Amino acid sequence: MTIVTVLILAIVIISIAGFNQPELIDKFKFNAYRIVHQKEYYRLFTHGFFHGGWTHLLINMFVLYSFGDVILYYFRASIPWNSNLLFLIFFLSSLVVSSLYSLIKEKDNPYYSAIGASGAVSGAIFITILYAPWQIIYLYFIPVPGILLGVGYLIYSRVMSEKNIDNIGHDAHFWGAVYGFVFPILFNPALLAHFFSALISFNF
Repeated sequence: MTIVTVLILAIVIISIAGFNQPELIDKFKFNAYRIVHQKEYYRLFTHGFFHGGWTHLLINMFVLYSFGDVILYYFRASIPWNSNLLFLIFFLSSLVVSSLYSLIKEKDNPYYSAIGASGAVSGAIFITILYAPWQIIYLYFIPVPGILLGVGYLIYSRVMSEKNIDNIGHDAHFWGAVYGFVFPILFNPALLAHFFSALISFNF
């Protein structure tokens, strides 16, 4: 059993528990005010294991499952670390990093809260874009080259964050995606040169 499977099972079990026990979500959700002013730092991690409903949960877990084993393969091929451990480090750290912008932005707003692993899931997609920028990714069954999907995703996340017209954590999506692209490069800087080489090769 890979770490991807373990994480998915843990998130599903914890999220389902939260569906019926809103006090659990309240205790562990991301709340910048309580993290900063009450020093409840654990919320930076725990919010990623709760989701707001079945649709939110299933979409995130489907994407994590779809990309997880591919990422483990890429890690094994390019980074001399245990791939399961490296993925766990990525997942947990991405929950924190993807939330830092909102932490600063909303630190004095006691009413801002968020749950879900979307920041880490965005990061997982962008890890695959780093390794294979022209790999086809299916967006609602529409085949799109990863690099084009990635650029469009970043633009969309930034625009929607500025509009602030829905209840979606677009800032976490944006910074989670950026972190996913950068994370493997921190362990193997040569991957950046590999990315640009693959990008100009147009190798689908």
